[in-house]
Parts: sequence; C-alpha cells; structure tokens
Amino acid sequence: MSHTNPDPEPERTTGLEPGGGVPPGETPPAESSLPGAGPRETHNPTKGWGKAPLAVILVLAVVVAAFFLAYALVLLL
Repeated sequence: MSHTNPDPEPERTTGLEPGGGVPPGETPPAESSLPGAGPRETHNPTKGWGKAPLAVILVLAVVVAAFFLAYALVLLL
C-alpha cells in the first residue's frame, strides 16, 4: 500500500515564492484582540442554582422519602 503526501506540491501551490516563502501581499492582515470581537454584554446571569428550583427539588425529595417511609411502615404493621 502506498501513501501519498497530503502536503501540496510547492511548485503548484499559488502564492508561494520559489523558496517556499509567502510574498508580503498574500498574508492576511493581523487580527484585532478578542475584547472587540462582539457586542458588549450588559446582562450576565448569576451562575449556580436559583432558590426556587432548588426548593422545589428538595420538597419533592422529601415528599418521595415520606411516601416510601409510610409505605414501609404500612407493610410492617
């Protein structure tokens, strides 16, 4: 099995000088920094759990635990 070279041939690649370098007009302009890369965010929500969803989950867990505790007590009696 023969493997082909994935790199393009320098003789056939456009934009390359004879030694393999890139002429000055072929390179893209420098990029600006990241802070200017998008609209300014004015609303950043807090991270973590909100109080209401956490309270609902805890109440449901207590109700399920109470149900199984009552079910176990009914089976024992």
